[in-house]
Amino acid sequence: MRINKHHIKWKYRVVLLLSIAIIVPLGYIIRFSPITGFEWLNDVFGSIAYEIFWILLFAAIAPKISAFKVALGVCIATCGLEFLQLWQPSFLQAARSTLPGRLVLGNTFVWSDFPPYFIGSFLGWVWISSLKSYIFRTSS
Repeated sequence: MRINKHHIKWKYRVVLLLSIAIIVPLGYIIRFSPITGFEWLNDVFGSIAYEIFWILLFAAIAPKISAFKVALGVCIATCGLEFLQLWQPSFLQAARSTLPGRLVLGNTFVWSDFPPYFIGSFLGWVWISSLKSYIFRTSS
């Protein structure tokens, strides 16, 4: 039986989009509701979900790129965005005053944000590697 590569790529993207549909509301719930009673824990788990979201999104956009490269690229980008928070020009401050700007750019540099980015990148890498492996295994 001949495996249709376009079919596999389509299935992979659909599963990634379904994963995004799960991680986005979960991330918002974790980040913005006082579930734990510890704000720092909400921040940690919210940052992990944020990292996983970006990994899932970029894997869906570019499914041919290896899971490791996607996870590494997202980790580097989010760490770069964290350092960008040290820069406070008026145009970035205006962007950060909006919810989308605050969610993407952040607003306060904190060293403690880096470990959740690394954990989220690792978990995102495991997530998309597992999905890719599952899709290829069940499609062959």
